Amino acid sequence: MALAFDEFGRPFIIIKEQEQKTRLRGLDAQKANISSGKAVARILRTSLGPKGMDKMLQSPDGDVTITNDGATILEQMDVDNQIAKLMVELSRSQDYEIGDGTTGVVVLAGGLLEQAERLLERGIHPIRVAEGYEMASRIAVENLERISEKFDFGLSNIEPLVQTCMTTLSSKIVNRCKRSLAEIAVKAVLAVADLERKDVNLELIKVEGKVGGKLEDAELIYGIVVDKDMSHPQMPKKIEDAKIAILTCPFEPPKPKTKHKVDIDTVEKFQTLRVQEQKYFDDMVQKCKDVGATLVICQWGFDDEANHLLMHRNLPAVRWVGGVELELIAIATGGRIVPRFQELTPEKLGKAGLVREKSFGTTKDRMLYIEHCANSRAVTIFVRGGNKMIVEETKRSVHDALCVARNIIRNNSIVYGGGSAEISCSIAVEAAADRYPGVEQYAIRAFADALDSIPMALAENSGLQPIETLSAVKSQQIKENNFYYGIDCNDVGTNDMREQNVFETLIGKQQQILLATQVVKMILKIDDVISPTDY
Repeated sequence: MALAFDEFGRPFIIIKEQEQKTRLRGLDAQKANISSGKAVARILRTSLGPKGMDKMLQSPDGDVTITNDGATILEQMDVDNQIAKLMVELSRSQDYEIGDGTTGVVVLAGGLLEQAERLLERGIHPIRVAEGYEMASRIAVENLERISEKFDFGLSNIEPLVQTCMTTLSSKIVNRCKRSLAEIAVKAVLAVADLERKDVNLELIKVEGKVGGKLEDAELIYGIVVDKDMSHPQMPKKIEDAKIAILTCPFEPPKPKTKHKVDIDTVEKFQTLRVQEQKYFDDMVQKCKDVGATLVICQWGFDDEANHLLMHRNLPAVRWVGGVELELIAIATGGRIVPRFQELTPEKLGKAGLVREKSFGTTKDRMLYIEHCANSRAVTIFVRGGNKMIVEETKRSVHDALCVARNIIRNNSIVYGGGSAEISCSIAVEAAADRYPGVEQYAIRAFADALDSIPMALAENSGLQPIETLSAVKSQQIKENNFYYGIDCNDVGTNDMREQNVFETLIGKQQQILLATQVVKMILKIDDVISPTDY
């Protein structure tokens, strides 16, 4: 882009290769951006809440994903528009930070953009709208802090955690067995949590799935499940009090790094080479036996000769175990990963109470369970399902539940769900708008209206009359000065979210409001879009 002047000294802009570019300026640019953001929000709006619909997405190579997790839907969608990409990133950052509420944050941003569009049409400057939104978001976050409640829980009293995880799971496909999955998620998080530091390392929780069986067969294993089996079919399938050698070196003779070739011109030389190789294998197996190992887990493969020797020496082995799984096994069993046979010592062996191979159904699918470990801080959630899509969606749902449990351990404040927190914030923001004399008060009121878009979407998706339901709940909240009332999505017969046990984490809700406001401010400040035209 360059600036030039005509003969009267009037400036004009020259855009390089301008016949290949389109340019939108001022209000047109803002409206185009707002409509792009609204289009993305509209896609996710129908999948909000316990009665939300699912989306089916097909990737270019034919893989099908069925989900109603906002972050996953937007990840899988092929989005070209830059503003729509901002909405995708918005949901991704909510996913990274909180792990839940990825649909709600996009719906809220869509509501804010819709309200902003009306204000821009009335001639209010976008910067004033953005400032008003910023003020309103502060009021809303303070209000959330005020209406939040502390949740006391302990290792013996996990019910509050389970209830909060059940709220998350109730909007997923797996909601018919949400209770059992929520309990599994909470027990897994508590197994790896450091309650003194209020910290949870989710990497220690492995979520493994296998097609077949039913959702109710999901289980929590205090140990590691590896999708491998013993390297030889005649090796024992069950080892008690196992001492595990964890190796990253292959069971084969060492190969020189330089180029080399061996000339064998007589049978004797061949025999010598063969004996030498066999001695290598013998030494390797003997070293494992000498340190007292009763199971070898190897990152690499080994050929049939080594396999045969291991079998003869009664040393069960597992081959081709991935690096991440090796690390988890090492953490769980208290062993060390050994890179060379020379470094094997009895202290470096991991210990597990039981290692067993389990087969599934009539297929030859087998998995290895490593249980009763020395250090049970690594656990596995094992989910089953009728088909691959159900298993994948269950894994995503369990991940959301794990994130929610982690958030409550970090900060045990909760707010009530079902749109009650948003309605309460909307009332608080509306009341605060009168205190601001400038044009910003219009933006603050618009923010209050945008907050209503979440309970409206919840009511709409549940088959209720949206406006009627929302106004009834809102008037009930104002009349009784009670912020527990929300949308009765499940037709229980009461609007009181305390009775329905619908909770959400405070930090998740605050993050939603702050992130949505930031992105909308960013979109409103763009007033010039220069983009290459499509041929």
